[in-house]
Amino acid sequence: MSDKSDLLDKLKLDRDAARKAPRTRLAWPVAGIVLLAAAGIGAFYALRPADAVVVGFSVARAPESGRSASLLDASGYVVARRQATVAAKITARVVEILIEEGQRVANGQIMARLDDSNIRAALLQAEAGLHQAEANLAAARTALTDETPIYRRQQDLNGKGWVPDSNLDEERAKFNADQQAVAVADKALEVAKASLAVAQRNQEDTVVRAPFDGIVTVKAAQPGEMVSPISAGGGFTRTGIGTLVDMDSLEVEVDVGESFIDRVRPNQDAQVRLNAYPDQPIAAYVIAIIPTADRSKATVKVRVGFRQKDARILPEMGARVAFLAPQGTDSKPQAPAGLLVPAGAVTGAGDNAAVFVVKGDHVERRAVKLGAKMGGDLTVLSGLALGETVATGDLPKLTEGTKVKRDNN
Repeated sequence: MSDKSDLLDKLKLDRDAARKAPRTRLAWPVAGIVLLAAAGIGAFYALRPADAVVVGFSVARAPESGRSASLLDASGYVVARRQATVAAKITARVVEILIEEGQRVANGQIMARLDDSNIRAALLQAEAGLHQAEANLAAARTALTDETPIYRRQQDLNGKGWVPDSNLDEERAKFNADQQAVAVADKALEVAKASLAVAQRNQEDTVVRAPFDGIVTVKAAQPGEMVSPISAGGGFTRTGIGTLVDMDSLEVEVDVGESFIDRVRPNQDAQVRLNAYPDQPIAAYVIAIIPTADRSKATVKVRVGFRQKDARILPEMGARVAFLAPQGTDSKPQAPAGLLVPAGAVTGAGDNAAVFVVKGDHVERRAVKLGAKMGGDLTVLSGLALGETVATGDLPKLTEGTKVKRDNN
């Protein structure tokens, strides 16, 4: 029986083995195909030409004859040397505002009017007091005028013995009293005039005028609000009518490091570039070096004035100042040594400074030695030849041999 079972077992087909065998035979060829495909794709991406980096092109050029180099650059802000928050001299309610932001006003021009109802009443009272004092003085003078001949006659009669001394003493007392009454009335008149002058000045103080020519930059009060020359609690009383700026007094204040202040001197030529207009330099000069240092920043403040006025210059604008080296004293100014390239063409600084020189469709990294800055350009003292083209723009994307193409925009 066992022999038959063994025979039947040998005749059975092993279906699991039949299924496993084809898989084992196909696995290696499939894996090989996948590896070859991956290698091909990798080689395609590795060997395909890299996209060209778009950069600007600039040609190294010689400096212009007589152009001054920058000894030092510093940042600062435009400030007004004459600026005022125009305020009232009295505490009162605003009834009329005659200014707006951006309006140009002249010296003495009315900027606002305040409520003067109480002050006008006081002015009328002072005028009435003046009239009364004038009347009192006139009455006193009339009394003295009437008493004077009587007193003189009594003196004459007393001298002849016709009038006793008692009568003369009485008339003398009246005469002296009338004289004193005139003196008192005269002083009272002066007091009345002074009171009227005070009332008139108070009346004038209800009209707020511009203290100088300028432009209104801030309108601080509105009709109906209270204004006061002193700060008031609660936040409901204004201390000013508006802010007035003398645009002709604009200048730049910069902080120069203590280590470089020896490069700056009064009346030195300078060049200002506003952050709003970086490509438009403005001629300037050093007004003064403030003779004190800021210990927290180790800087010295320098005032820089503009050679000419420009409507683009506004208070609180950011600015960069280049302090220029003096030109030579020769009859023909000498051009500085080296070549000029845009500051945007240089990467790194000091011993690590370099430019990317364009060679055909690729760039070559070239170490250079830098000189002084001249406006928006840098002076290259060595490492670059006249007329060579350098790349500007997205320099971090460039390395030795990077393919580039010109930005035509």
